[in-house]
Amino acid sequence: MAPPDTETARTCLLDAAEELFYARGIQSVGMDEIRAGAGLPLKRVYALYPAKENLVEAYLQRRDVRWRGRLAAAVEEVADPRERILAVFDWLGSWFREPGFRGCAWINGFGELGAVSEAMARQARAHKQAFADYVAGLVADAGAPAGLAPQLVLLAEGAMVTAGILGTDAPAAQARTAADALLRAAGVDPRTSVL
Repeated sequence: MAPPDTETARTCLLDAAEELFYARGIQSVGMDEIRAGAGLPLKRVYALYPAKENLVEAYLQRRDVRWRGRLAAAVEEVADPRERILAVFDWLGSWFREPGFRGCAWINGFGELGAVSEAMARQARAHKQAFADYVAGLVADAGAPAGLAPQLVLLAEGAMVTAGILGTDAPAAQARTAADALLRAAGVDPRTSVL
């Protein structure tokens, strides 16, 4: 049987790394375990990713693209700009209910390695900044004050942490209720949001 091509090997390796890193944490998973999960020789693993940190970075970059894409796809199904903001929290609730949900991969990874790995810190900051920028765009589209965006991001981030720790989707609904109250206080309701 011929060895898998580079792209197939990379995908197998990233799939195995993501499953193990997300379920158990980055530090507790060794490269040999990832190699076994991917079904690749260790030499091939290190040819693709010379260090574990390189693999962690690639895992987080790929996960970021998928995570933000899934969020955007769910939000885009909603027509009203104000309701699109609240759709973020609805999507978070559905994410929190997924089997194997264990919180935010970037928060978890930063908690493990942020103080000792610049690559981990960089990935966490980039992901969180991209999410904040996305929410700021939704806020602008709804005609809400720009200062509302960081408050909404904090609600979402707090919901992620709490859901991961408590193992419940309730924080998404609670954060949605708080976001709705913030929007109302800012004078943004479905009748006045920009279409």
